[in-house]
Amino acid sequence: MIYLHNPRCSKSRQGLALLEAAGKDITIRAYLDKPLNEQEINALLTKLNKSPIDIIRVKEAKALGVNLLADDAKLIMQLVKNPQLLERPILIKERSAIVGRPPEDLLK
Repeated sequence: MIYLHNPRCSKSRQGLALLEAAGKDITIRAYLDKPLNEQEINALLTKLNKSPIDIIRVKEAKALGVNLLADDAKLIMQLVKNPQLLERPILIKERSAIVGRPPEDLLK
């Protein structure tokens, strides 16, 4: 499992602590240091069964002037260019993924 982690985010730290306490075998990816590319975001959206707007942090997007009414392709490119817009934390499994909001959802 891959854990998309932002160590500066309290929810991301809480999620990581829960997964570690549960003994889950995870690989941590600090996505701000190693951003997801377009293909990875598309694969993530498929695993989440969500559209790009569902995984964008709206407050940060508005601060950057991102048009939240843009089509999916443009929103994905915004996520590629601005990885801080990605909702967090996210746990990616082989065939599915889940957004850890609240962090306890990661244990499902």
